[in-house]
Amino acid sequence: MNLKKSFSRNSLIRLALLIASVAVMLLVMPRADHQSFTYELNQPWKYQLLTAPADMPILRDSTSLRQMRDSIDRSFIPVVRMDRDVAHINLQRFNTAVGQGLPASEHRFLSGMLKKVYAKGIVETEIFDNIRSRNDKTLRVAENNGGDNTIHTIDASEMLSPAKAFNFIDSAYTQASGVKDARLDENVQRALNISLNPNVVVDSAADSKMREQEYITVNGALGVIKKGQRIVDRGEIITPQVFTNLNTYQETVSQQSGDKEKRTFFTIGQGLYILIILSVLFIYLRSYRSTFYDDLRKMTFLTTFITLFEVFAVVMFEYFHNGFYLVPFAALPVIIMVFFDSRTAIFSLLSVVLVSAAVATFQFEFIFYELMAGITATLSIRQLSKRSQLLRTGLITFLVYTVCYLAVCLINEGDLQNFQWRIVGVFGVNSIALSFAYILIVVIEKTFGFTSTVTLVELSDINNRLLRRLAEEAPGTFQHSMQVSTLGAEAARAIGANTQLVRTGALYHDIGKLESPIFFTENQHGINPHAGLDPATSARKIISHIPAGLQLAQKEKLPQVIRDFIAEHHGRGITRYFYNTAVNDNPDKEIDRSQFTYPGPNPRSKETAILMMADSVEAASRSLKDYSPASIDVLVERIISSQEADGLYKDSPISFKDIETVKATFKKRLATIYHGRVAYPELHRPATASSDTDSKESL
Repeated sequence: MNLKKSFSRNSLIRLALLIASVAVMLLVMPRADHQSFTYELNQPWKYQLLTAPADMPILRDSTSLRQMRDSIDRSFIPVVRMDRDVAHINLQRFNTAVGQGLPASEHRFLSGMLKKVYAKGIVETEIFDNIRSRNDKTLRVAENNGGDNTIHTIDASEMLSPAKAFNFIDSAYTQASGVKDARLDENVQRALNISLNPNVVVDSAADSKMREQEYITVNGALGVIKKGQRIVDRGEIITPQVFTNLNTYQETVSQQSGDKEKRTFFTIGQGLYILIILSVLFIYLRSYRSTFYDDLRKMTFLTTFITLFEVFAVVMFEYFHNGFYLVPFAALPVIIMVFFDSRTAIFSLLSVVLVSAAVATFQFEFIFYELMAGITATLSIRQLSKRSQLLRTGLITFLVYTVCYLAVCLINEGDLQNFQWRIVGVFGVNSIALSFAYILIVVIEKTFGFTSTVTLVELSDINNRLLRRLAEEAPGTFQHSMQVSTLGAEAARAIGANTQLVRTGALYHDIGKLESPIFFTENQHGINPHAGLDPATSARKIISHIPAGLQLAQKEKLPQVIRDFIAEHHGRGITRYFYNTAVNDNPDKEIDRSQFTYPGPNPRSKETAILMMADSVEAASRSLKDYSPASIDVLVERIISSQEADGLYKDSPISFKDIETVKATFKKRLATIYHGRVAYPELHRPATASSDTDSKESL
């Protein structure tokens, strides 16, 4: 039987909710098996002591490394090779390009100039700029001598780029012609341009090898950080050397975490961590809040809300500076408390904070801040009934955050030198966000069909359109509902039930009487419309206020919890007056009891059970002729014992002890309402101007 219950549809749905929640949280968790640090050069180290997890080489940081490599590149002497065939090939290309149209003397002159610039050496423009930028006007030449590569240095001060070679030939031609501003023919210029190509080019293999050898001097380790050696401690200024060591630590740990197998185990650990925390929350609900646990709608809301809140917190941490402290964790228990209770709210807060701590930078401080703020916020609102309460709670939460931050600063530093008003400002923004939790409460009400205390308070306003109509069209019923509301609220408070829910439900429980107010005793004034009707017909008229009330409640969009009061306040009881009349009038006939039975269902909560008692007792108390304590005691005991005997409370979680407390409360309250008054003495002489003959005070 237990096994069947464990694998019931509802149990499988709850299991699916748990697994889905773990999966979504795990999806947004950062994939790093080490703590992330945020630090700046020349600023204090804000974290605990950091030591090397293993022997690590001390490498230069990327910026310094790039700067040193750039310096090497600027001073590096390129390695080139001489291509002796280029000069011959380009001389032939020149001869072919100019053809026979050039005078022989000019042809000889230009051919000679080409040989001269090739003898000097034509280099690529990049190498030419490199030569000019260095004081040492040399190049390294790689030569292959019998299979052995040798490198020697040559003077490159005379070498030209293709553009410089052209200008050199052009200037020489102008000087040789003796004519000022003499210009080469356009065809000759084109022939020279295609014939001037570098004959000294970079030897890519040798040049790259030489560069890498020089890079080794800056790529090498500066030293070794031994395993367990201190890297930096809290409060220490991050010097350039410490900054380099921290970069080395981060890079080393990042490389280690790149191991696929290790990353898989880390993810499994994260999932197991989240699963354990949420499972404990589910076990708590099953063991101590079975009403919530059995309600799939409430479990869906709780699981969804916690999951989305956790996702929001992780995203804020990952993408915003001080993002975790901007997340209004204190709002989570406040919102959950509105729809559940304070203990469930605090347990949910603990679960979310523990999951979030896995990715928090300052884990001790984070848990301390958020638990203290969240618990204080929950305790500051015993029952949220006004929006202004959230403003007060926001202020209290801000003060708690500030005092906790002050305490942590004193513990860690021993003074307030590192106390930052910026952090206090972040807490202020957090507390302001808490004040807007009311908006989220409204959204949750509409989405999940819940009813908050704030909504109940708004509905209990007697200026509400429906209640005002009840007061005008059925004043007796309205007064009866007010009395039942007061009586029921007192009883609810006595046994720890939802006082506001009982008070509001009582005001609306008889709205169905608006359809035919005159058929109910409290609205009759000398005329009884039941006269002349048979008992069954009269019973139908009385019973009809239940379906009529539900129909009106649906039309007015009243919450389901209020409709429950309308449907359950008579349960499956009978209209005893008319049933008894029918039985007495027909002693030889079997009376169909179902014609006199309310549609129900019987009360399914403590609150609707209280209303059933209060409704019956208040109505019956109006028929008493003697309001002595003994008479009231007999009335209360008779009414409630009769309902117990009929099994009307069997579906309600109310206990025998609760029922006894409710009885005692009713007796005390009714005795107060119907207390006797002192008779005023008659005045036997004329009254003076100051006499109080019209005084109406009650004694």
